[in-house]
Amino acid sequence: MNIQELRSGDQVYVIYRNPHAQTVAQIQEATIAEHPDHPGRLSLLLFEEYYPLSDEYAMYSSYQEAEKMYKQYFDLPVDGDLF
Repeated sequence: MNIQELRSGDQVYVIYRNPHAQTVAQIQEATIAEHPDHPGRLSLLLFEEYYPLSDEYAMYSSYQEAEKMYKQYFDLPVDGDLF
């Protein structure tokens, strides 16, 4: 996902690792929003916290795309794959 194309109000899906249990990850919906302390600067609004936009986040435009990449990252079968 190209972060330069994101606009305030866009919904994205993030593969988020639990900071307290690094082996736990989930797909979480987030919003692109203007940072309240930095007018004009877009941020990732996740769990009521503002994070600077960065290419380092695993952000996707749809849940299905995020789920496919989640399965690939964590070596889980993708729909249609045989065990």
